[in-house]
Amino acid sequence: MKRSIILLILISFLSIATTAQHHYVPKIFVGGKAGMTMSKISFSPDVKQSMLMGYMGGVTFKYTEENHFGLIAEVNIEQRGWQENFEEAPFEYSRTLTYVQIPLLTHIYFGSSKFKVFFNLGPEFGYLIGESTSANFDYSNPTKLTGFPTNRMTEQLNLPVQHKFDYGISVGAGAEYIIKRRHAISLEARLFYGLGNIYPDSKRDPFSASRSMSIMATLGYSFRVK
Repeated sequence: MKRSIILLILISFLSIATTAQHHYVPKIFVGGKAGMTMSKISFSPDVKQSMLMGYMGGVTFKYTEENHFGLIAEVNIEQRGWQENFEEAPFEYSRTLTYVQIPLLTHIYFGSSKFKVFFNLGPEFGYLIGESTSANFDYSNPTKLTGFPTNRMTEQLNLPVQHKFDYGISVGAGAEYIIKRRHAISLEARLFYGLGNIYPDSKRDPFSASRSMSIMATLGYSFRVK
């Protein structure tokens, strides 16, 4: 875990160093974004699940230079979690985890003064601020239910999140349209791969891994302030 955090910090500093190597006329944008998320938890041992749909929104700060490089910092509220897959059985269960997320991304872009395509990459840090569970059965003791599937993990159904701090890597791609030089609208698809576990991962715990994974599709607006 410590090595992963150190790696993320190094990526952040390398991103800043890369962007600051050359001196060009900077541009600063502030704005907001909102969109949809599709997420799951990578459990080990494996848990049968499907992607959980959620929402996200936040504020953005973007610094760019004329050499196709820049930096992006965001503060987002994002829903993540997972949805159990019971296949043919008539059971439903989902856990929604709400995070404050702070991505620190290198921004690489190409195009004209009106239209650009871009790629974003960098570390992301988050903190759990809420969680909720939706189910159509008593998940505190599921093995006593008639017809409940056998030979599957059930500890995750009633286990509270122990590690509220989350961290990982985000990578995204999208397009931006500039309106009258100071206004911009963007579309982006982004993937987050978590490096931290939401549950304890010692040898005596049920899961050795419980990492978040999510896909975001967002629409953003930004205004150039400099």
